[in-house]
Amino acid sequence: MNAPQTPHALHFMPSEGFRARAKDVVENPFLRQSFRGAMDFLMSKRAAQFPDPEELESLRRLGERIRQYNLAKLPELLEKLEANLTRNGINVHWAETPEEANAIILGICQKHSAKLMVKGKSMVSEEIELNHAAEAAGIGALESDMGEYIVQLAHEKPSHIIMPAIHKTKEQIAKLFHENVPGVEYTDNVDALIQIGRQVLREKFEIADIGLSGVNFAVAETGTLCLVENEGNGRMCTTAPPVHIAITGIEKIVEKLEHVPPLLSLLTRSATGQNISTYFNMISSPRKPGEKDGPGEVHLVLLDNGRSQAYADEQLRKTLQCIRCGACMNHCPVYTRIGGHAYGTTYPGPIGKIISPHMLGLEATATMATASSLCGACGEVCPVKIPIPELLIRLREESFTAPHANPAMRGQGAGYSARISAVWRAWGAIYGSPALYRAASWLASRFRWLTPRKQAGWTSVRTPLQPAPKRLRDLIKERKP
Repeated sequence: MNAPQTPHALHFMPSEGFRARAKDVVENPFLRQSFRGAMDFLMSKRAAQFPDPEELESLRRLGERIRQYNLAKLPELLEKLEANLTRNGINVHWAETPEEANAIILGICQKHSAKLMVKGKSMVSEEIELNHAAEAAGIGALESDMGEYIVQLAHEKPSHIIMPAIHKTKEQIAKLFHENVPGVEYTDNVDALIQIGRQVLREKFEIADIGLSGVNFAVAETGTLCLVENEGNGRMCTTAPPVHIAITGIEKIVEKLEHVPPLLSLLTRSATGQNISTYFNMISSPRKPGEKDGPGEVHLVLLDNGRSQAYADEQLRKTLQCIRCGACMNHCPVYTRIGGHAYGTTYPGPIGKIISPHMLGLEATATMATASSLCGACGEVCPVKIPIPELLIRLREESFTAPHANPAMRGQGAGYSARISAVWRAWGAIYGSPALYRAASWLASRFRWLTPRKQAGWTSVRTPLQPAPKRLRDLIKERKP
């Protein structure tokens, strides 16, 4: 990302550093224990919300059909959404890149001489690194979601798309508050910490010039922006400041209001194990004459950032079905051991592995698709039935096959190696010919002492492979009378 630099700007990390970051976490027993406990807790809460397997599968099939139906009509629905939002008095902006989205938002802020922006939880604003761009432009950007506020104080990125500070202990949060919030004494009492954060944020809501939020569902037929939350900060961000800016990806659209309840039920139960969230906000216009509260001006920024690339391919389009519940992360054996920061991208875990390549290109994410056991857990729990394992295999093919004309993805062939490709072709030839296989196995067993002690990535965590002194066929012959 090319957002303006600030002292604490945290930009996407190169994929080649993924293995080193993952190794650091794996070797930290405290972090591993913390993530394992948190993920077990979330998995059990989700399971308790779906006691009837048949009801769960029926709801998942419905969610999948709703998402696929709306994605099939996406261009038409986007135009309809813009028309109805405009009719309702909401300004619609289109951004192809993060830089364009930041320019639009900062332009609105500068038009109103804004000094402070309070933000509800928005992973898309994390995706474009809005906070750093705003700070570089002299505009304060304060996260109002408690988890986001904590990681902002720590100058970190969220480690989970639903629970940004899940990697922090109450003692670490207490130290953060004591060191960064003026006049706050150290306390690790959770209720006291929540009250400290609430007091700070309520004061900011009163003086903020701009309120920014994400969007969970945008309803085309009514021109309505739906926002799901638990803390009430989203409602404050969208009503207290005089200007409200919403930002979302172009895929978060449904045609009708009746499409929202099934997706909401899947979202809340899959994400946090709740029957329903505490707040469900529906925003259809700015403050009207005679109304006593609400913003006088509302804007929506619709961001592409690689989504149209995924949309153009029938298989990759399924990536855009995601409703950002985080269930795939909670059940992933890789994510639960290394956490979100190891990935170095806004969206970690299984969903990050399949969506980040479209946003950042395969050059920056070639190794992410291989950080999976392909156990299938992510696909089994996805509430809208995204075939994540199949998409991971497709991304591996796109990354490691030879570059060719008219690729489906930016950076296709980024991980291709002529040497490795030649090795696999040789392997295929040997195992495809009984005569070659017999000859190769005979040579391997007789000259096993030539086996190298270092075998690329295999011996970084395992003992070297070495052929047996005798082949199985040789042992069988010796046992025959």
